[in-house]
Amino acid sequence: MARFDADLGGEIAPFAAVLLRSESAASSQIENLTASARAIAEAELGVTGKRNAVQIVANTRAMDAALALAEQVWIGGGDLGPHGAQFVPPQQSRIEPAIADLVAFIRRDDLPVLVHGAVAHAQFETIHPFPDGNGRTGRALLHAMLRNKRLTRNVTVPVSAGLLTNTSAYFDALTAYRLGDPAPMVIRLADAAFAAVVNGRRLVDELRTIRGGWNERVTARRDSSTWRVADFLMRHPVVDAQLLTAELNIPPNNVYRYLEPLERAGVLIEFTDRRRNRAWRSAEILAALDAFAARAGKRRLSG
Repeated sequence: MARFDADLGGEIAPFAAVLLRSESAASSQIENLTASARAIAEAELGVTGKRNAVQIVANTRAMDAALALAEQVWIGGGDLGPHGAQFVPPQQSRIEPAIADLVAFIRRDDLPVLVHGAVAHAQFETIHPFPDGNGRTGRALLHAMLRNKRLTRNVTVPVSAGLLTNTSAYFDALTAYRLGDPAPMVIRLADAAFAAVVNGRRLVDELRTIRGGWNERVTARRDSSTWRVADFLMRHPVVDAQLLTAELNIPPNNVYRYLEPLERAGVLIEFTDRRRNRAWRSAEILAALDAFAARAGKRRLSG
């Protein structure tokens, strides 16, 4: 993970946002929230109302504040009560001291980083403080720890994509932790890290190939802002004039002249087909992101 992070350190601008979005999508998929790369990118731009895509975009952003928990939650079983549940987290009154204990554990500096993160993640999932979103929040916590402990410094390694290769083993590891054995969670996270790095490297290689192909197809002056737009597409494969003006400081009246060479070369496709509020997407980037998700897959078989 550290080598993967270091290798991409010099290219943080193109790939950091892509990997963060990919991790968010994979983390959401573990919770059965799926959406295509196109739907997610369009939701970021606000041109789609697809529920899953909107939730995945929200997951990509930092959670604003801890939810005020006013009810008991449980995992599995029926909707009317915790009887027959697979796991019942601590009652509301015990949440605050349990989180305080977890924070104290996270602040330790005498544990191997991946082991430290695996145990903290499993403990957060065991406390289960929110009515919904605990899995995604717990995996965000894991990444915060990896960054805080300096294992990663530049990019988000898509560990959730690694966990997707065997979600049953992941859930079994959480169960084992709750029964007193942390080893399966540590092993599962280590396996996921290897899978994530392999898949992440392949995604980055595909994006590099796509970007290199644009250099051969697009006709524009070397100093044209068309190339700035092309680089921006690596992070945001769906764009409109307002976004490009805000992010690249391109005057609104000049945006379309820089988009035209990309559209002519097939790099961008306009999908709104209207005079106002026009938007474009990069089919190649979106296809690479969908291929990344497909390789991660979601298998529930143990072993």
